[in-house]
Amino acid sequence: MAKRLVFFAYGVGAYVIFLGTFLYAIAFVGGFGVSRRLDGELQTSLPLALAINAALLTVFAVQHSVMARPWFKERWTRVVPWAIERSTYVLFASLALLLLFWQWRPIGIPIWTVDQPVARAVLWTLFGAGWATVLVVTFLINHFDLFGLRQVWLPLTGQPYTRVAFRTPLPYRYVRHPLYCGFLLAFWMTPTMTLAHLMFAVGTTMYIVLAIQFEETDLVAEHGATYEDYRRRVPMLLPGRFR
Repeated sequence: MAKRLVFFAYGVGAYVIFLGTFLYAIAFVGGFGVSRRLDGELQTSLPLALAINAALLTVFAVQHSVMARPWFKERWTRVVPWAIERSTYVLFASLALLLLFWQWRPIGIPIWTVDQPVARAVLWTLFGAGWATVLVVTFLINHFDLFGLRQVWLPLTGQPYTRVAFRTPLPYRYVRHPLYCGFLLAFWMTPTMTLAHLMFAVGTTMYIVLAIQFEETDLVAEHGATYEDYRRRVPMLLPGRFR
């Protein structure tokens, strides 16, 4: 029982760190309320800033993708107990993001600036809608399983763990990855796009497109023909006829 309590406390702690990181990410990308921001004036040489930012994006991409793969989980759970494997993934992802926030190098150099008030309001609304979409979608698919709380709560209460069934709630009927669509809105919808912001948006977009390929390979392996049929019928990121 003591071990289960420790695992539960660990899972809750990892979740709290994630929640703080998520809220900080909104302010970091939006450029308000925090000292470390995505945009700002160049403080070092341009090549050094580009190299550091590229390295930070790579660290996050490698951590986020490799630790999510089944072959890694199979080996990782020989070291880390299964009940806290997901919480550990969430914790490491949060730490990778916090490192990015801490060491990110603003570059300045505006790419575009929108001054028209209505257009700015529309862009900020889409920015907020992107983050809201990310949060809402996690609850549609099972927020607490996604972030490791269910995995530490069920053993604590003596209940067996069952895998979350494959479902396609409302937004999943239009695109296969609405959560990623939310991130793309959040990263691209800005009235002031600087070179650093553009680098961040392009880098994360490239990662999202690549990550989807790995993720869908795993989903086909897990759900077989059910997911294959879903993939044929529903577009990846753009609704309608754009597949």
